Amino acid sequence: MRAALTPTGRVRRLRMRITALFALTSALGLVTMAVLAVRSDDARWREQLDRSMNLDTTQAISLLTYDADDRIDTRDLVETVDADCPPLTVFSVPRDGASGPVVDFAAARPCLTARPADLRAVAEDAVRREDVVAVDRRAQDGRPVRLFAEPFFAPDAEGADGRDGVVVTVYETTVPLAEHRRTTWVLTGGCAVLVLLSAAVGHVLSGRAIRPALTVLGQQEAFLADAAHDLRTPVASLRMLAETALRGETDTTDVLRRTMRLADGMGGLVDGLLTRARLMSGAQSLAPEPLRLDQLVEAVVADTPAEGHRVTVRAEETVVVADPELVRRAVANLLGNALAHGHAPGMPADVTIDVARDGTVTVEDTGPGLPPGVAESLFERFRSGAGSTGLGLSIASWVAHAHGGSLAAGRGTRDGGARFVLRLPAGPDRQ
Repeated sequence: MRAALTPTGRVRRLRMRITALFALTSALGLVTMAVLAVRSDDARWREQLDRSMNLDTTQAISLLTYDADDRIDTRDLVETVDADCPPLTVFSVPRDGASGPVVDFAAARPCLTARPADLRAVAEDAVRREDVVAVDRRAQDGRPVRLFAEPFFAPDAEGADGRDGVVVTVYETTVPLAEHRRTTWVLTGGCAVLVLLSAAVGHVLSGRAIRPALTVLGQQEAFLADAAHDLRTPVASLRMLAETALRGETDTTDVLRRTMRLADGMGGLVDGLLTRARLMSGAQSLAPEPLRLDQLVEAVVADTPAEGHRVTVRAEETVVVADPELVRRAVANLLGNALAHGHAPGMPADVTIDVARDGTVTVEDTGPGLPPGVAESLFERFRSGAGSTGLGLSIASWVAHAHGGSLAAGRGTRDGGARFVLRLPAGPDRQ
C-alpha cells in the first residue's frame, strides 16, 4: 500500500495540480487560438490565389466567342493571351450529357502539366454547379497545384444541341504551402514555449499561494515537536513520583511538594510553547507604545521570586517605543535564565541588570559562563543548559528582532559569568 502523504506533502501535491491545471488551461486556449490562426492563414492564401486565378479565367472568357456552328472560337484568345504559364485549357461540354468535356484549346508549352483526368473532373464539376470550382491536386511531376475552373454558357442556352464551355487554369502552390507550413510550425513552437512559460509562472504563483500554508504547517510541526520534546521529561517524572507514592516508598508530603514543582514547571513550559507558537505564526502582533524601560525592568525584578538569590538593578531613566507585554516577557526570560544557570551548584546567584539610556538592558551573572562556540546558536530552541528548554532565550531573541533591536550573548566582566545584552530602539527624545 502506498504510504499516506503528510500534510506538507498534500499541500505540495496540490501545488503540482494547480500548476498542471494552469498549464492545461493555457494550453487549451493557446491551441485553440493557434488552430484558428492556422485555418485562417490557410483560407487566406487560397482565397488570394483563387482571386488571381479568377482574373485569368475571366479575361480568357472575355476573349472567347462562338462561331456559326455554335462552337467555341479561341482565335482571339490565342492571339492576345500567353496561355502557357499559367496554363489555360478551354473545354466544351455538351448539354445533353452524351459525352464528356472536349478540349477546344490547350497551352502549347505549359509550364505546369496537370493530369488530364483532374482537368476534366473539375470542368464537369464547374458546369454541373454553374459556378467556379477550385481544388488542390498534384501535377504530373508531383508538384502541388491548384486547379480553378470557371464556366461560361453559349448564347442559345435554350437550344437542345448547345455546348457550354469551361476555362481551367493551373497554379503551382509550392511556395504558399511552404509559407503556410512555416507559419504553422512557428505557431506550434510559440504555443509550446508559451505553455512552458505559463506552467513556470503557474508554478511560481502556486508556490507563493501555498507558502503561507506551508509556513503554518511548519510552525505546527515545530510546535508539536517542541511540546513532545519538552513535556516528555516532566511527564516521566510525574509518572515516577506516582509510582513511588503508590508503593509507599516516600513521604506523601514530599511527593506532593515535588509534584507541585513539576506542575509549576510544566505550566511555565506550556506557556512558553504557546507564546513562541503565537509569535512565530504572527497571531500575536506588536503593539508598540512609548514606555519607561527602567520602570519595566524594576517591575519584572520585583515580580520574580529570588529564592535566596541576589538581583541588583542599576537603571537610568530610559524611554523606548515597544510592546510592553513582549518586552516584559523578554526581560523576565533573561532574568529567569540568569537565576537558573548563573551560579555554581548549591550557591546563590548574583545577577546584575543595567539599563542604559540608549535602550540597552544588560543582564550579567557570576555563573560558569557560556561554553566556547555556543553564543552563535544559543537563541535556538533546545540550546540552553541542562533542565531548560531554551525557549526563553529564543522568545527573547524574537522580541528583540521584532522591535528592530538585537540580543547578544558573551562572557561576563565579573568572575567570568554570562552576559546578555538586549538592545531596543530608544525613544526619539532619548536618542
